[in-house]
Amino acid sequence: MTTRYDDTAKNVLGQELQPCSLNPVTGFYRNGCCETGPHDLGLHTVCAVMTDEFLAFSRATGNDLSTPRPEFAFRGLVAGDRWCLCAGRWKEALDAGVAPPVVLEASHEEMLAVVTLGVLKDHAVA
Repeated sequence: MTTRYDDTAKNVLGQELQPCSLNPVTGFYRNGCCETGPHDLGLHTVCAVMTDEFLAFSRATGNDLSTPRPEFAFRGLVAGDRWCLCAGRWKEALDAGVAPPVVLEASHEEMLAVVTLGVLKDHAVA
């Protein structure tokens, strides 16, 4: 069950924002959704499916998402996991040619301030 931060949140398609992942639990608010709000300075708005290439890129650029951190109840991500990424990190990965696939229905409309819908559709999960 997902407790929403903003029941009116829309995805990049203009529809109701769908959950990204409850296993592992993701999102800035750790409610499974890529919602954003005034305290989310990283803009955790894109629901991405992790790939080995992206996880290696993220680790090499200072954000290790694959190493378990039990003190934060974080098991570490593996390829195939869905995770709410910061908009800027996804854009960096895009520019580096390693952007992970995007779940459009679970990506917040604020992501459109960073990249166009066309770019997101080009990287959408099939």
